[in-house]
Amino acid sequence: MPICIECRYPVPQLYHVLHSGAHNPSSKTPRVDKSSNTPSGTGAGTKAIPVGGQKSAGTSVGGDVRLTQCPRCKKFADKYVEHDFVVLFIDLVLVKPQVYRHLLFNRLGREDDEFDPSITRLGILLLLFDVYLTWSSIESAPQNLTSSSPIPHLPILLQYAFYLLLSTLTTLAQHLAIRTLASHSFFRQSSIPSANGTNTASKSSSRPNAVSTALFVSSCMKLFPILMVVWKYDDVGGQVGKGVEWAVALQNLEALRILLGCSYFGAGALVAAGSIVRWVVGRLVLGMVGLGEVGDQAVRFWNVKAVVEGVAG
Repeated sequence: MPICIECRYPVPQLYHVLHSGAHNPSSKTPRVDKSSNTPSGTGAGTKAIPVGGQKSAGTSVGGDVRLTQCPRCKKFADKYVEHDFVVLFIDLVLVKPQVYRHLLFNRLGREDDEFDPSITRLGILLLLFDVYLTWSSIESAPQNLTSSSPIPHLPILLQYAFYLLLSTLTTLAQHLAIRTLASHSFFRQSSIPSANGTNTASKSSSRPNAVSTALFVSSCMKLFPILMVVWKYDDVGGQVGKGVEWAVALQNLEALRILLGCSYFGAGALVAAGSIVRWVVGRLVLGMVGLGEVGDQAVRFWNVKAVVEGVAG
């Protein structure tokens, strides 16, 4: 069941269709009616949208729609149903809790705990981009730290295969650590109020793929350094990469806090634990091929410090 992104109260659906657009083939995007300040009912001439009240992928709803008003806080239950991806991405960067509730509960959340196809694509994109960042980081390291390793002397395809394996193992280790810890009752300190007495936070923590979805969605900032490929400039001391990792760590913290209903301390502990496990696995793999000296730089262990300082602040 979808929830209100403002107060987290469950609502039966997110919007209603007031007039069908079947008579107008050119109508592709519904026009939202915000003129009424009263709850939108399903009276005469109003058609309720099934599947949790959200637009399904590939489905075009014609006509005018009215956003559902939350019976508890009297605000629109989910204003993001009418917003495009650009607005969602900007609010993700700004770490707005409402956009995380929209994505994790109303748009990407599934009762069968299967990954949404868009999350699968996003996860692959983040993994491939992590390969580029790790490879670039190790290649830019001083030569005396990499001279004892055979990796830089391998053919390009074999180097890419190695860094792909490294990124896959570190990402899996991070996700598995957080998913395992998230199932513990300590990280379910609060719940989303429910009309039927169910605990939405407990449901989310019992669905491991929902935790991975939250991590992928809140890691979109990892794509920002792609601008360094387009515009070349000196990154003194790796400050750009450090800033991105700080932002990703804080966004992971906020996404897990919203999904699990836990405190900032609990979410920070999850992110820190995942980062530590990721670093340990990365150091082990890099140490096996003589790149242990550059492990700290390549696997970016210092985002744990960002999490700890963010929680303390």
